[in-house]
Amino acid sequence: MRTPAVLTATLAAALLGACSSMYADKAAAPARASDGVLTGPNGMTLYVFDKDVAGSGKSTCNGPCATNWPPLMAAAGSQAGGGYSVVMRDDGAHQWAYHGKPLYYWIKDAKPGDRTGDGVNQVWHLARP
Repeated sequence: MRTPAVLTATLAAALLGACSSMYADKAAAPARASDGVLTGPNGMTLYVFDKDVAGSGKSTCNGPCATNWPPLMAAAGSQAGGGYSVVMRDDGAHQWAYHGKPLYYWIKDAKPGDRTGDGVNQVWHLARP
């Protein structure tokens, strides 16, 4: 039979574990919702590209495209979750995607809150939560 002290310690450990995993999930989110759009860790607006196929696991914006539309890069070993996944780029690097669509910044956005990339060439759109 377990003593009250052992039960209390077991319960405390379980609660701490649950709380730390909740924090880890939030800390691991690569983007956040702000005023109806997704923004990167730097507060800059994120976009999606119509030519990317949701769920394909890859980005079609490479080379000069990626110069103008820098990808939201994912560190090696990044864990997917909460609608986010990691896709492979042509150069072997990893990029964050939301609901299967790779996420990008727009080079002409100068500060957090700018949304100048929405509608560019009718193929770039705000990433929405």
